[in-house]
Amino acid sequence: MPAHLAFVARAAGAFLLTLVLAFPAFGQGAAPPVEAFFANPLLDDATLSPSGRYLAAISGAPGRRDVLVVVDLVENKAKAVAAYSEVDVLQFQWVNDERLIYNVSDKQVGPGGYQLASGLYAVNRDGGGMRQLASRRGVEFVSEGGSRLDRRILPWHTFMLPQRGPQDANTVYVTSPELDDYNVVRTVNLLRLDTVTGQVQTVQRPGPVDEWLLDNAGEPRLTTRSEGGKTSIHYRDPATSKWRLLAQFSTWQGSPGAFTPVGFGADGTLYVRAYEGEDTASLHTLDLATGKVNPKPLVVTPGYDFDGALVDRRGKVLGASVETDAPAIVWFDKEMQAVQQGIDKLLPGTVNLISVASRADAPWVLVRSFSDVRPVSYNLYQPSTGKLNPVGSSLDGIDPAKMGRQDPVRYKARDGREIPALLTLPPGGAAKNLPLVVLVHGGPFVRGNHWGWDPQTQFLASRGYAVLEPDFRGSTGYGMGHYRAGWKQWGLAMQDDIADGARWAIAQGTADPKRICIAGASYGGYAALMGLVKDPNLYKCAINWAGVTDINLLYDGHWSFDSDLGEEWKLHGMPVLVGDQVKDAAQLKATSPIHQAARITQPLLLAYGAVDRRVPLYHGNQFRDAVSRHNKQVEWVVYQDEGHGWTRPQNRFDFWKRVESFLGRHIGSSAAR
Repeated sequence: MPAHLAFVARAAGAFLLTLVLAFPAFGQGAAPPVEAFFANPLLDDATLSPSGRYLAAISGAPGRRDVLVVVDLVENKAKAVAAYSEVDVLQFQWVNDERLIYNVSDKQVGPGGYQLASGLYAVNRDGGGMRQLASRRGVEFVSEGGSRLDRRILPWHTFMLPQRGPQDANTVYVTSPELDDYNVVRTVNLLRLDTVTGQVQTVQRPGPVDEWLLDNAGEPRLTTRSEGGKTSIHYRDPATSKWRLLAQFSTWQGSPGAFTPVGFGADGTLYVRAYEGEDTASLHTLDLATGKVNPKPLVVTPGYDFDGALVDRRGKVLGASVETDAPAIVWFDKEMQAVQQGIDKLLPGTVNLISVASRADAPWVLVRSFSDVRPVSYNLYQPSTGKLNPVGSSLDGIDPAKMGRQDPVRYKARDGREIPALLTLPPGGAAKNLPLVVLVHGGPFVRGNHWGWDPQTQFLASRGYAVLEPDFRGSTGYGMGHYRAGWKQWGLAMQDDIADGARWAIAQGTADPKRICIAGASYGGYAALMGLVKDPNLYKCAINWAGVTDINLLYDGHWSFDSDLGEEWKLHGMPVLVGDQVKDAAQLKATSPIHQAARITQPLLLAYGAVDRRVPLYHGNQFRDAVSRHNKQVEWVVYQDEGHGWTRPQNRFDFWKRVESFLGRHIGSSAAR
């Protein structure tokens, strides 16, 4: 655990409301069941209304659909305002203090079972005034709770914009992509939608757009477009309402002056993420007149890239979220810094992330708390009284005493590069000579390590395994040098970093050298297979789910439906970051699990989704056929409705029970030594 988070029991308090149901109790000495780790959240996405008087959240429970609940915090009364028997509420937003928008999905089927999109609906906070705004691909109305008034319905490809809108009327901004005949997005339109009348106005755009950014007042102010390997950013001048080109730079390789927009201040200041000649990114402001980044940073996180967001309310930027060893908020506002200190005293041992309502006079702030051994829980804090009221937890049935402690660690790769990682040890007992699972993140050009309770990590730890999660070179979040060092290193130096982590754990005395398994999904699945190719004496077994089995197949491999890998990435990103099909042909063959399958003799667990649009089932089928000619220790499962990962709880339960059995036989208590 990070040094600044000394763990003690959190302060007790009376529950404000009960939105969740507990899992059945299990024996005192037993590890929590698989369902306790991989069930859908019981409480999710809690959000204050603009005034802060009301709280909305998605509430779930075993045996029923997820519903949208609104709580009057003054009257202390809760009401389900959107609930259905055939679908679940998926996401929601506050339109204003009296009205919300939301969409729905069927969480009991995988992507292959979807015949419908998520739709879009609006409802008052008291449950009245419900209106359907966007189609669900052929189903115009949800049968329960909706009226059947004649009205115009927006197309299914209408989506909520995940940003705080004006919140001063019944209107919101939504996005609506323009699709060609092959359902490829040509541009993304922004619509101003009246949630009462259904009327829409299309916002003028400067040209083709990928992303929109609203300002502090909730109005459109910035657009981003990546095309031909270049990113163009346009700015809408509030004085003239006209768009102008603000900046342009290389999308994948970067260039001097490149930046990523973060958000706007109340005075129109644009905050950006930029490197400005340093190895790590920091938070800066941008001169909107010149399009140049101001060189003096506002927030610096030494050893880590700034990759957070602004914490603001209407009229003021209060701080910025950051992530180093663990997430935190850097407060610019002294009053909010004092609020943070008061909350941390009441909730020691957890990360406590504060979100605020848009109005400055809101009586409460919302606190999202978690640690390495505690799933997310929500609390309300009243600064005027210093009182804290628990709202609920995302999961039940998780005993922190039966979870494994997690520590950020650093080890040296064979070429001297420092590799960040998370090491989680089983709860209680010995911390030496343990069976080890090296859990490799997907991406791979993302940050994989995020300190905090994670169902996969803690499930493995609860079963007696140490878990090492390396952020090998190519992972983001640790500076440009660490990121660039992973370019074109699939199966090469990136793979060596992972093996060097396992050897470090052996040298520390943590891992039993005869009981190490490598596992992961997507790129992590690829790395699990290449681990058996490159280091057959290090890994006893491997688990690959939804894993790439050949880089060339990512480019052009037997798609039975549209790939969700964009053409921009294939044309301009992959040749630079992963490998060029022509120039690097020999390397791609040497680092292909399919072509190297004859070298894999260790036990394998392989799992794929039949409707995966990122790594199609063909990847798995081809590799299974190739490896099975030489290896009779291959377990194989296909989830027919699933895509790139498991969305149905039943499939998550099934898969992780298979993982538990597989590991138990090969490196666990049942394994031959």
